[in-house]
Amino acid sequence: MFSSKLLISPISEDAATKHDKLLQAIKAMSDIEEVLVGVVKFHPQWHCLLKSVDTRVDKILSALRPQALADHRALLISLGWPPKLISLKNGSDHITSLPNPLILMQEDKRRNYSQSFIALCALQHLQNRREERQLNSNLIKRDTQNIQLWAIDELVSPIASRMECHFTKWSEQPEYMFALAYKVTRDFISGIDDVLQPLIDKARLISCSAKDAWVSAMVQMLSGFLEKKVFRFLTERYKVKHLKPDVSSSWLHLVDLIIAFDKKMQSLLNLDTCFLAVPGSFEGLSRGVSVLSIFCNRPDWLKVWAKIEFKNAWKKLKPELIEEKAWITSKKCISGIDTEQEFLLLTVEDLKAPPIAEFFLKIIWEMIERCQTMPSSLSHAQFIRFTAGRFLWYFFKQLLFRFKATELCIDSSVDVAIVRVCGLINAARYIWIKLQEWSDVADFLEMKIVENDSSKPTQDDTMDNDCFFDEEIRSLSEMETNWLMEIIAVVLRQFEMLSWKYVQNNDSFEDDQDYTNPVEDVDLVVSNDFVEALDALDSWLHTVKISLNKKDFLDLWRSIAEGLDHYISCSIVRSENWFSKMGVYQFEADMQALIFIFQPYCARPQAFFPCINEILKLLKLKKEEVKLMQTFLSNNQNGSECLHLYGIYHLSVNQILQVLRYKIWVG
Repeated sequence: MFSSKLLISPISEDAATKHDKLLQAIKAMSDIEEVLVGVVKFHPQWHCLLKSVDTRVDKILSALRPQALADHRALLISLGWPPKLISLKNGSDHITSLPNPLILMQEDKRRNYSQSFIALCALQHLQNRREERQLNSNLIKRDTQNIQLWAIDELVSPIASRMECHFTKWSEQPEYMFALAYKVTRDFISGIDDVLQPLIDKARLISCSAKDAWVSAMVQMLSGFLEKKVFRFLTERYKVKHLKPDVSSSWLHLVDLIIAFDKKMQSLLNLDTCFLAVPGSFEGLSRGVSVLSIFCNRPDWLKVWAKIEFKNAWKKLKPELIEEKAWITSKKCISGIDTEQEFLLLTVEDLKAPPIAEFFLKIIWEMIERCQTMPSSLSHAQFIRFTAGRFLWYFFKQLLFRFKATELCIDSSVDVAIVRVCGLINAARYIWIKLQEWSDVADFLEMKIVENDSSKPTQDDTMDNDCFFDEEIRSLSEMETNWLMEIIAVVLRQFEMLSWKYVQNNDSFEDDQDYTNPVEDVDLVVSNDFVEALDALDSWLHTVKISLNKKDFLDLWRSIAEGLDHYISCSIVRSENWFSKMGVYQFEADMQALIFIFQPYCARPQAFFPCINEILKLLKLKKEEVKLMQTFLSNNQNGSECLHLYGIYHLSVNQILQVLRYKIWVG
């Protein structure tokens, strides 16, 4: 059955006999393959024998496959394939309907074609099994995304020859190329599916689809022409400086056509499975069925495309950056006590982000979407790094430049500066949240895994746990934290300056008048030296609350409260002010006024001033209790048990003794 008579038999020989001999040869080699699989599994040491048998089978296949393909092509010609293509009408993308010879076949020709098609499928299945066994023995991963069928390729090949004649004439009108390719694919896809899918099923090719193979082959046909005749030419012209603007425009237009073409081809595949297609999903086309596969094998072209996309995006963003209104934070404010549920509102209005942040993210996402049908995950990730990733860092620089241009200093314009910085913080927070959301998308998780697998091992063991935008997210978080600390520092410095006289030189605490019940006999008001500081603090917090997002405002006011608690408690301890009984009540009234400022933001704001509360507890102790505590603390190095009885947890022993030392006992 492997004699040369089969390989050189004339076309006039009985087709049935020739087909039977071909199937016998395929069956014999399939049996050989079954034996070889067993040898690999149970006798891997027999590699020399395996190599010898593979060599002989390869020699037979090298002669058998070309002859089988030649006979199949001759059969296609006898069927009238390919049909005559009708060119586009002038000024229109309309093409008249194309006849499908596969549907018009007579019974005898249909039988002969079916036999030839099944034989090619069987031969390809044999070849795939051999490749899979050889790759597995060498521990090489086989490409399972290849959906090509030889018999389908034989249908596309003669069509491609005719279509290229039209493509060459439309070098300046690429939209006609895509229109013709889509039209031919669409007109024949129904007949391909109806006629060839039953034959594929009969050949027992598992997970093979006639529609997928047809669309894939047509896409690869167009991709091959664009690669050889279009992108190669554009790349050469892009190297010429004065031609770059025109080339960039043509390149972007071509990519627009590719993206639209890929979506239309995907719609053809989803005609009968529309319930599986999710509108707006990130998945895009099946792996390998995209014209963007051109860039997977040409990283230099991928970089050129990324550079053009980046410059185009920057051209869109640049005018917005100089518009001051684009940086103004919305004044909308949700009244009432902040709750954890309110942090779940992640819209640009709820986060009070300036319009520039939303516009910037829109541009970023458009760039990401333009490569969503990229077949290779690694190329997909590289393109996003070259475009969206680089664009993120450029925008971060703009945020830093605006922050440095905003002078956060203690003067009359500090409120304006705080509002500007709040806008930058809101922008950083909004972008941070969106990058987190994107990183949780399955495609970004897959791209990160592929990046980690392709990169060289590093000493950082946490690399595999990072998300796709991990570095950008950490940078945003750092900027956000630093800018919050700047606002906190300015507010605390301003408060310290306004309250310096109060904490350092307040004679009212030493008032030694004997008041039996000062709360009832005297209408205690806030100390005059403390009013200005409290009024300024209340104004700053109100301004920040209106301008800053809820999450960062929560962190900010708590940090300010902590800073004020530390500042006032330490100042009181170091100031050596004497406290009379009336002075204690005056200090308590002042601190209540301070704590009351934080009442709109928390149900129990006094919990954020533990040191001040403990100082008040010490100042209210009776004379006998003070002497007992002083004696115990002086003689016992571990006075924590005694302090805990009085609710003292934050002040040190030295601070406690210092406070008690300056208490004046009256009456």
